[in-house]
Amino acid sequence: MKNNFFNWARGVIQEVKQNPLVYFLLLIILAGALFVRVYRLDQLLGFYYDQGRDAMVIWKLWHDGKAFFIGPVTGLPGIFLGPAYYYLMAPFYKISGGSPMLPAIFLGVLSTSAVFMLYLLGWKMHSRTAGMLASVIGAFSYSLVLSSRWLSNPTPILLTSLLLVWSMWKIATGGSKWWWVIAAFLTGISLQFESSSGVFFIPIMIIFTVWQKKRLPNLPVVFLSLGAFGATLLPQILFNFRHGNILFQNFYRVIVEEESFRTSFWEVWNSRFNLYWNVAYSKILPRHNVFAAIFLLLAGGSLLIGRKALSKNPALSILLLFITVPVLGFLLFQGNNGNVWDYYLTGFYLPFVLLFTIGLGHLWRNKMGAVIVVIFLIVFLSSHFGYLRDYLIAGVDGPNHITLGNQMQAVEWVFEDSRGRDNFNVDVYVPPVIPHAYDYLFLWQATERCGDALCGMILDQQVPLLYTLYEVDPPHPERLEAWLARQEGIGMVKESIQFGGITVERRSRISDE
Repeated sequence: MKNNFFNWARGVIQEVKQNPLVYFLLLIILAGALFVRVYRLDQLLGFYYDQGRDAMVIWKLWHDGKAFFIGPVTGLPGIFLGPAYYYLMAPFYKISGGSPMLPAIFLGVLSTSAVFMLYLLGWKMHSRTAGMLASVIGAFSYSLVLSSRWLSNPTPILLTSLLLVWSMWKIATGGSKWWWVIAAFLTGISLQFESSSGVFFIPIMIIFTVWQKKRLPNLPVVFLSLGAFGATLLPQILFNFRHGNILFQNFYRVIVEEESFRTSFWEVWNSRFNLYWNVAYSKILPRHNVFAAIFLLLAGGSLLIGRKALSKNPALSILLLFITVPVLGFLLFQGNNGNVWDYYLTGFYLPFVLLFTIGLGHLWRNKMGAVIVVIFLIVFLSSHFGYLRDYLIAGVDGPNHITLGNQMQAVEWVFEDSRGRDNFNVDVYVPPVIPHAYDYLFLWQATERCGDALCGMILDQQVPLLYTLYEVDPPHPERLEAWLARQEGIGMVKESIQFGGITVERRSRISDE
């Protein structure tokens, strides 16, 4: 084992020495990727319903010893993910004292690692050119950067999807039999992070296994592989049987009784086609769909023309498998009231980028193709750097702006204003109604400042001093108006202050007497 490690380390050092310019550029790309993923997270991090809910679950783990066997709910009612995301984030919430910043930075590091994997896969599957192009797109695509800055359970699948592709590549090129175990585990753990993507990893692996049947390992390794996959499902299975078979019943209801998968896909063809196209061009050239179509066709044409040369390489088949299965699968999926959102395809973003850049890498091999690739890079970088610049320098005081920056301003104002006053309550309005984000932010800040005393914030009974906090609700202003009307009958406004799209008021409760 020790000798293998030193041999590997010597190989890495030799590789870098032989290609210093490549790795200097790659280092710049990775540094840039990390920068755009973590810069100003304290101001621009989206911390809303899901983020507050998840943070509160992890808070209860550390403060109440409340372990859990399921994770976040999926888009299908009653169907829950496994707890892997919560346990992955839990150490970073603990180390940071409850701040969501460190978990968000960690996810930025994970997605930056995925950028490195894009280079590695592009290089090994095709060429250094394909690897560098893939890493540039992965690092600086505005849409992919936003996905990487999302403090939510789908984000880790950006990395695990590529690790699964790498495992399949190693198997298909005669690698160790233990890659089967790794591939099985990655399939299961990805299913815990994003079920809408992860569920299609299962048929992908089944088809891949049939294709690679000649490379199947011996029976003990097969059982280990099945065990590795089954182990990722064990927490949900335990939860299911501890709660009267609830998950299996919900799964049966959604899949069988509600007929979530149907063959009448022509009913959803238009909406699915629009989704696929929007996902594809937004990763390449958002708001330039004509140019995106041209470059996608050129890259696809390059792969088609070079199919004979590429047919000896299993990379193309693996990546096409990764693209084809979800495209067909989401045509058949018509549950969730027919809704399929962009993030449902998170697990396929980077395999798509890899396939696209292998096409560009093939173009690079002739002079005219190289000119096309250079033009693409110029258009790509000029477009995305503009979007990223505007996003990263944005203020938090716009009339409809709501991110962690002005949320914390509002929360901190309440604690500063209440200092020296009586105990107080907090009442919050947010769309869509449940204020998980503020429940967590107030609890975290009160505990950090005053421990169990919570700085006088009372959770279980009404007191005369009341702070009301509400966010703008442009889609449904009537809901906010109705909430404010009810508050008028509860307390009189003594002071009001606004932080972007958030208003905070100090009120005095109206006595019932």
